[in-house]
Amino acid sequence: MHTLLLFFFCWIGLSLVFVEGLQILQQKDEFSTLLLIKSSLIDPSNQLKGWGLPRNAAENQSSYCNWTGIWCNSRGFVEKLDLSNMNLSGNVSDHIQDLHGLTFLNISCNGFDSSLPKALGTLTLLETIDVSQNNFIGSFPTGLGMASGLTSVNASSNNFSGYLPEDLGNATSLESLDFRGSYFEGSIPSSFKNLQKLKFLGLSGNNLTGRIPREIGQLACLETIILGYNEFEGEIPAEIGNLTNLRYLDLAVGSLSGQIPAGLGRLKRLTTVYLYKNNFTGKIPLELGGATSLVFLDLSDNQISGEIPVELAELKNLHLLNLMRNQLKGTIPTKLGELTKLEVLELWKNFLTGPLPENLGQNSPLQWLDVSSNSLSGEIPPDLCHSGSLTKVILFNNSFTGPIPTSLSTCKSLVRVRVQNNIISGTIPVDLGSLPILQRLELANNNLTGQIPDDIGLSTSLSFIDVSGNHLQSSLPYSILSIPSLQIFLASNNNLEGRIPDQFQDFPSLNVLDLSSNHLSGKIPESIASCEKLVNLNLQNNQFTGEIPEAISKMPALSILDLSNNSLVGRIPENFGNSPALETLKLSFNKLEGPVPSNGMLSTINPNDLVGNAGLCGGILPPCSPTSSSSKQQQNLRTKHAIIGFIVGISIILSLGIAFFTWRLMYKRWYLYNSFFYDWFNNSNKEWPWTLVAFQRISFTSSDILACIKESNIIGMGGTGIVYKAEAYRSHATVAVKKLWRTQRDVENGGDLFREVNLLGRLRHRNIVRLLGYIHNEIDVMMVYEYMPKGNLGTALHGKEAGNLLVDWVSRHKNETVSMVAGSYGYIAPEYGYTLKVDEKSDIYSFGVVLLELVTGKMPLDPAFGESVDIVEWIRIKIRTLEEALDHSIAGHCKHVQEEMLLVLRIAILCTAKLPKDRPSMRDVITMLGEAKPRRKSICQNGVQDPSKERPIFSNSPVVGLL
Repeated sequence: MHTLLLFFFCWIGLSLVFVEGLQILQQKDEFSTLLLIKSSLIDPSNQLKGWGLPRNAAENQSSYCNWTGIWCNSRGFVEKLDLSNMNLSGNVSDHIQDLHGLTFLNISCNGFDSSLPKALGTLTLLETIDVSQNNFIGSFPTGLGMASGLTSVNASSNNFSGYLPEDLGNATSLESLDFRGSYFEGSIPSSFKNLQKLKFLGLSGNNLTGRIPREIGQLACLETIILGYNEFEGEIPAEIGNLTNLRYLDLAVGSLSGQIPAGLGRLKRLTTVYLYKNNFTGKIPLELGGATSLVFLDLSDNQISGEIPVELAELKNLHLLNLMRNQLKGTIPTKLGELTKLEVLELWKNFLTGPLPENLGQNSPLQWLDVSSNSLSGEIPPDLCHSGSLTKVILFNNSFTGPIPTSLSTCKSLVRVRVQNNIISGTIPVDLGSLPILQRLELANNNLTGQIPDDIGLSTSLSFIDVSGNHLQSSLPYSILSIPSLQIFLASNNNLEGRIPDQFQDFPSLNVLDLSSNHLSGKIPESIASCEKLVNLNLQNNQFTGEIPEAISKMPALSILDLSNNSLVGRIPENFGNSPALETLKLSFNKLEGPVPSNGMLSTINPNDLVGNAGLCGGILPPCSPTSSSSKQQQNLRTKHAIIGFIVGISIILSLGIAFFTWRLMYKRWYLYNSFFYDWFNNSNKEWPWTLVAFQRISFTSSDILACIKESNIIGMGGTGIVYKAEAYRSHATVAVKKLWRTQRDVENGGDLFREVNLLGRLRHRNIVRLLGYIHNEIDVMMVYEYMPKGNLGTALHGKEAGNLLVDWVSRHKNETVSMVAGSYGYIAPEYGYTLKVDEKSDIYSFGVVLLELVTGKMPLDPAFGESVDIVEWIRIKIRTLEEALDHSIAGHCKHVQEEMLLVLRIAILCTAKLPKDRPSMRDVITMLGEAKPRRKSICQNGVQDPSKERPIFSNSPVVGLL
């Protein structure tokens, strides 16, 4: 008996020792595993610096439980690994499978661009896995379907491809499944119908095809469905109306068709429905009014017809109602004006008729109203801004009548009022000028009468005023010229009279001034020349008198000047031909006289722009007669000679003539020599000495550069200057030198240029040509760049070596160092012609032109486009067949390359939008191009795609939402 007891206790002791020893061994294994995991990571921020061997004997092997991002269970084994937001990259090691007790894994928001290890599928105790916000590629690992406790999978915002993992349908505890924003293809796995606990399903922004499965209606716990930005076809399954817990439904931007299911009206918890940009037809279901929790309803950009159901007025919680760009007809239900929470109402570009609800805005915090481009009529509701939060009133292209509500004059939240092209009558309300953030006031082409209120001149925010095409009378308000932010003022085709106020020095930002077709009179003010940013001045068809102010010819930005159909007298100012920016000059039907200057643009002016001036001659017109060209001084001189000849005789006349002409010749020579030495002295002072400013160590001098500035070394010419190739004789260094075009204004503002040049000199990037330095004196500036023997982007795409450079899509995607001049013709943003301002949006436009070159292989001003058509306009002509615009020598028949190029083409179209405000920021462009980068070299053989891979990859990338 004693022996048995002894044996029993010995066995228990040995078992405990064995278990403890086994635990220590396992802890040593996990310690080693974590170090192996760390060894495969790139950690530039040194976030995992604490992961290492024990610092002393007091620390045991389980000290890793205190490492950053690690949590252990009560037995000392790793249970939770959180390495999110640590700027990590590299690879996730296969050794992660040795963390057998892992239940939580989060490596989101890092920079991983490799594939996930297949070993992840062996972690069957996982409950949560989050690998979102990375650049993981390849297929998503299978095997996690065996993790019976798995509740959340988040793999959103990556570059995964292939099919959605079918086996996840076996993880029946899943509550959240998020695969948004990758390149998954195929259809939704049928096994997902087993996920009866699923609350969140996010699959948007992929390349999924097929139909939305009807089985989705069996997932009774679903609260959120986000499937937009895919290529699903067919109808929304009616079974979706069985999801009584559904709160959020997003199926926007796809190819869905058919009618909107009436069953949505049964979903009492539904708050958000986004179905915009699809091909839905039929009518808006009346039953939708039963979804009484709806807050956001967007059915825009479809082919929905019929009338707006009055039942939508039952949606008492509605904040946003977007039905624009459909085929709706009939009237707007009056009861929509009773919605107490409505903030945004957009119904533009439909076929709606009748009035707006009279009480619209009276009961709700209305912020944005856009019903433009319909056939609406009646008066504008008086209480649109009753809540004081209205920012935009956009009603143009309708048939509204009656006056502009005076209540808008007290709506301090207003930013834009756009009611042009209606039949609005009455006067312009007083006090609009006191609105603190009003930027655009567009009242053109209505039946407005009375005068332009003086108080508009009190505005500190208005930048755009258009009151043209009305019946406004009285004189132009003196105060209208004191708005500091005003850029465009249009008041043509009215009955304005009197003089133009002589206060143009208060117009620092004015770009366009159009006062044509009025009854204005008096002289054109000299002070108009103080508007240095004025690009377009139109005063035609008025009653102006007096001479053309000579100062106008010196305006630095003036490009279009129309003074036709007035009563102007005198001569055309001699300097008009040399005006810095003038391109269009119209002076017809005035009372001008004298010779037409034949310098500059006046030497090629259209004669039709000078007709109706009987006294004009010479230049582009028939020559002036001798009588008209002789001066009074010559006539007086002949008279004096005749009198002297009669009294004194021919001999005295001859002697005086000889003396006169001898003196005149001597005077000319003296004057010329003095002028020559004076100009030479002045120019020499300015052109010498040259100063060299270098941004890095160089092996040449300014003398080396100047010796190469000659015609034989010219290698390029653009909108900003001439480019020379310069080879230093002693050091054999070769650089590119750009001599900038500079006007006197540029010289005076040289400090701004040098500050920008110094900033450029500090930039270092493999895709930016290095600025080595610059040389300058008081007049000229020459930029010294690293010489590129292969030329610039134009050379690579269109030059002699075009067949050898940038010959595939991968090399064209910003991988080669290329240069271009954003100021060159074809790259300049259209607004530059009006504003002469270059900002970020101008650069975005120029960058967009470069993208168009890369995608199409065309030059910015390709002769194939036709006269006066650039690459941007050519793309807009082909906007419905974008595939035709692609460079087929690159795209060929390889579907995935075409998809990638199409996405870059869409980005380029966005960058070259006509309006600067519609262009994205550079940060957004970089993000979009990151999505559009080539994912692999090729899956095509000899230009033919593998049929098994014949699936679109990028046509509905997540960034298409920005497009």
